[in-house]
Parts: sequence; C-alpha cells; structure tokens
Amino acid sequence: MKIVCIGDSLTYGYGVYSGESWVDLLCQISDIEIINQGRNGDTTSGLLCRSGKDILDYKPSHVIIMAGTNDMLMGYPIHNIEDNINLLISEAQCHNINPIIAIQPPIISSMARIYWDEFINYKNVNAMLNLYREWILETTKENSLYYIDFYKLIKNHLAIQTGHDLYIDGIHPNKNGHKLMFREAYNLITKFS
Repeated sequence: MKIVCIGDSLTYGYGVYSGESWVDLLCQISDIEIINQGRNGDTTSGLLCRSGKDILDYKPSHVIIMAGTNDMLMGYPIHNIEDNINLLISEAQCHNINPIIAIQPPIISSMARIYWDEFINYKNVNAMLNLYREWILETTKENSLYYIDFYKLIKNHLAIQTGHDLYIDGIHPNKNGHKLMFREAYNLITKFS
C-alpha cells in the first residue's frame, strides 16, 4: 500500500518542526509508504495543476486530498473549490487510486487576526468551511468514499482546550494539533492494511 497526501500547508506541516506534522507522524510509525505532497499556500486549482506529477506518477493505492482553506482566504467561490475536488476525485478513480477526502480544521478568528491577517473576514471563511464540510460529507456518502473529519475533531477539542493549545496562528495547527490529526488519520488508514 502507498498513500500520497496532497494539499496545502496543513498537509505540508507549516509552523512545526520536521517530523511533527500529521503526515510525518504517519510516516514514522506506519509500515505503509506515505508521500507528503503538501505545498505551502496551495489552492485546489494548484492541486489540479500538479496532480499528474504529485499523485499519478507515484501510482499510489490511495490519495488523501485536503485543500480549500487558501481558496477561501482568497475569496474564491465555494463552487470552484467543490468542482476542483470533484475533478481530483474523478482523476484518482480513473487511475484506480482510492481518494480519501480530508476536511481541514476550523480557523480561530481571534488568533488569525493577530498572527495572520487582520483584514480577512474569518467569520465568512469559517461559514464557508462549514458549508464545504457538509458538501464533503454528502459527496463521500453518495460516492461511498472515505473521509477524515479534522474539522469536527479539532472543534470538539476546542470545547475543552484553547486555540493556543492547538494552533500556532489560528489557521495552522501546532505540534499538539498535528498529533490529534495524526491519530485520526492513522485510525482510518489502518483499516486498509
């Protein structure tokens, strides 16, 4: 089994040391080959542009796709994000690759205004993230696909912890956030091995 993880900085591991991201942690304890194709600042359009080289050329059995936060931060319409994810799903399936859709964590507006960009309307971005999550849940159910719900996972932990416990800047998880994400991803991929 071989899994490519493709996405943006949330997949790459922006803000944490090498070996601390959820993908790096999967690599360390799994006997499954895991390839990190996360790129800081990437969008769903960017994933489409590089999917041949960064997914198909590796001939993986599975691909974990997580993107869309940057699209939303830049104000792109949600239907563009959904269309791009649908194209990535179709492309993977056409090449006998099992797509797994990961739902990115919510944004902590109060932190992001301080540590990221004070002028972005994070309330709108979180509303879009929630709509996008609902779409993913519906799409994966209709198409019998697996998903990893990092959004719900982190949101549930935020009920008992602060944003500073799980994020570096309100957008990117810290070491503790990545550990949670790793456990969630690991619980799913062990079903396939």
